[in-house]
Amino acid sequence: MSTGKINVAVENIFPLIKKFLYSDHEIFLRELISNATDATLKLKHLTNIGEASVEYGNPVIDVKIDKDAKTLSITDQGIGMTEEEVQKYINEVAFSGAEEFLDKYKDTAKDSGIIGHFGLGFYSAFMVARKVEIITKSYKDAPAVKWECDGSPEFTLSPAEKDVRGTEIILHIAEDSEEFLEENRISELLTKYNKFMPVPIKFGTKEETLPLPEDAPEDAEAETKTVDNIINNPDPAWTNQPTDLEEKDYKDFYRELYPMQFEEPLFHIHLNVDYPFNLTGILYFPRLGQDMNIQKDRIQLYQNQVFVTDNVEGIVPEFLTMLRGVIDSPDIPLNVSRSYLQADGAVKKISSYITRKVADKLKSLFNEDREDFEKKWNDIKVVIEYGMLSEDKFFDKADAFALYPTVDNTYYTFAELQEKIKENQTDKDGKLVVLYASNQDSQHQYIQAAKDKGYEVLLLDSPIVSHLLQKLETSKENLSFVRVDGDDINNLIKKDEEQISKLSDDEKESLKTLLEETINDKSYTVKLEAMDSNSAPFMITQPEFMRRMKEMQATGGGGMFGMGNMPDMYNLVVNTNSELVGEILNTKTKKKQERLITQSMDLARLSQGLLKGEALTNFVKRSYEMIK
Repeated sequence: MSTGKINVAVENIFPLIKKFLYSDHEIFLRELISNATDATLKLKHLTNIGEASVEYGNPVIDVKIDKDAKTLSITDQGIGMTEEEVQKYINEVAFSGAEEFLDKYKDTAKDSGIIGHFGLGFYSAFMVARKVEIITKSYKDAPAVKWECDGSPEFTLSPAEKDVRGTEIILHIAEDSEEFLEENRISELLTKYNKFMPVPIKFGTKEETLPLPEDAPEDAEAETKTVDNIINNPDPAWTNQPTDLEEKDYKDFYRELYPMQFEEPLFHIHLNVDYPFNLTGILYFPRLGQDMNIQKDRIQLYQNQVFVTDNVEGIVPEFLTMLRGVIDSPDIPLNVSRSYLQADGAVKKISSYITRKVADKLKSLFNEDREDFEKKWNDIKVVIEYGMLSEDKFFDKADAFALYPTVDNTYYTFAELQEKIKENQTDKDGKLVVLYASNQDSQHQYIQAAKDKGYEVLLLDSPIVSHLLQKLETSKENLSFVRVDGDDINNLIKKDEEQISKLSDDEKESLKTLLEETINDKSYTVKLEAMDSNSAPFMITQPEFMRRMKEMQATGGGGMFGMGNMPDMYNLVVNTNSELVGEILNTKTKKKQERLITQSMDLARLSQGLLKGEALTNFVKRSYEMIK
C-alpha cells in the first residue's frame, strides 16, 4: 500500500475558473466587492479589540470605470496586505483568508459580518479581465506591493507606490466583456448584489441640492454641491433589533425593497434567531386577494448582506413564497459560487423556523386585535389556507387564528363554528354538516333556501377550497362540508320537519319516467324530493364528491393535485309539492308536458350557468314565444 498527496495542475485551473466556476460572469463584481468588504471589516474588528493601532475612520469602497484605459477598479480602505500575505492569499488558489481570520479570532469575530468562505472569489475577475493588477498596502508598517497576472499561472510581484492602507484591484477588461465598462451595467450590478452591503460603496458622484435658509428671498435659487454617489444602504432594517425599529422604519424599508410597489403591506414579521442557526430578515404580507398566480420570487435571500438569489425554494415554505421581504443567513449552505442552495439538514430547520414564526405572528395579531384581523382576512387567507393545506405543523397552529366567514360577514374560528351549528346542522347519522357557498351571487337561490331553514352558510371562495375541505374532513372527526347547491343538503332536514309529498308512489314513478324521457341526458340523475311548496320546482345540484374532484382537477392541473378527467354529473332535484310539477303531471297532452319540462329544466340550468350555446339561444327564443 502507498499513500501520497494529489497534485493539482495549476495551468488547468484558470480555464476551469473562467468557464465553469460561476454560472454567470456578472458575479465577479459581487465577489470583488465582498472581498473589499471583508478587508474593511477585518480592520474594524482589529481596531475594536486593540490589535490595530490605526484610525478606522469612515472607509468606503470606491468603484471606478476608465473607458479609455478599458479598466474597472475596486479600491478599499481596509486591512491591506504585505508581500508575504499576497504570496499566501493570492497565489494559493482556494486558500481562504476570511476563513483563517475567523478561525484565529473565533471567540470575538463570530458576528463580524465577514463574508468569504471558499477562497475563490478573487479569481472570478479572470472571467471578464485579460489582466488583473493588485496594488496593496498593509495597515502594518510594511511597503506597498503590486501583483500582476494575465490569467496564466505566471505572475509578477514588485514594489509599488501607495501611501494609504488598503487594496486596489484593477481589471483590464477583455474584449468579449466590454459591457462591464458601461456605467449603467455596473450601476445595475451594484444595486442588484451590493445594495445592502455593510460598508458604503461609492460609484461616481452626484449633484445634491442644498436647502434654502429660512430668510431666503422668494426668488432665491437653491445651490447644489457635488457629493459621493453612495449606492448602498449599509444599515438595512433587518440588521437591527426589532426593539430599535418603529412601524415607519418597516414601511420605509419596504419601499426601498420595492420602489415600484405603491400599496403598503398589511403587516410584517421580523425574523431574528441565533440558535441553532443564525438568521435574520423581514417578511411582509402584501394584499393578496384571491390571486394564486401572484408573482413569486419576491423574497430576496442574502448571506451576510450579500444578495444571493430571489429563488428561495427550500428555505421558505412554498406557501410563503407569495410574501415579500428579505432573509439573511450565513448558515444557509450554498454552492461554491454562492448562486444556489445545496441540500442540507439546516435548510429544513430554517424552513420549519420560518413556518413557526409566521404562525406565531398570525396568532399574535389575531389575539391582539381580532376585528382588524377579520378586516384583513380576505387579503391574507389564500396564504393561510395554502399553508394549512401543505404544511401539517402550520395546519395544527392555524386552528388558533384561521377564520371561516359566513355569507353575512360573520367570522368564526373552527371551534366557534362547531359550537354554533351543532344543534341545527347534523345529518341523519349525527355527523356535523358545514354548509358553504363559493359564489354568493350565482348561488344566491340556494343560500337563501338554506338560510330560510335557519342554517349557517359559510363563504369559502378561495381557489384551493376543494383541496382544503378534503384536508379538514380527514383531520377533523365526524364532519363533512357540503356546498349549498349540493344534493346532500336535504339530509340536514330533521325527521320531525320532513315534508310529506302530495304525490302518490305511482304518480312519482310516472313523473320520474316522464322527466327522464324528456330530458334524455345521462349526465343528469332525476331525484324527487318533497319540499316546501314555495321552493323552486326544479333545482340542479351536483354530487359533492364529483364536483369537488372536478374542482381539484381544475386547480391542480398537471401538478400535485392533477388527476384524470372527471365526467360531468348533476342531480335534477324536482320538488313534488310544487304547483308547477303538479301541473306537468296532470297536463293531458304530451307536447305541453315536454314544453313545461324543457323550459323548467333550462331555467334551472340557467341559474347554474350550465345553459350555453345553441341551448341558450333556443331557450331565449322559446321564452319570447311564450310571452307572445
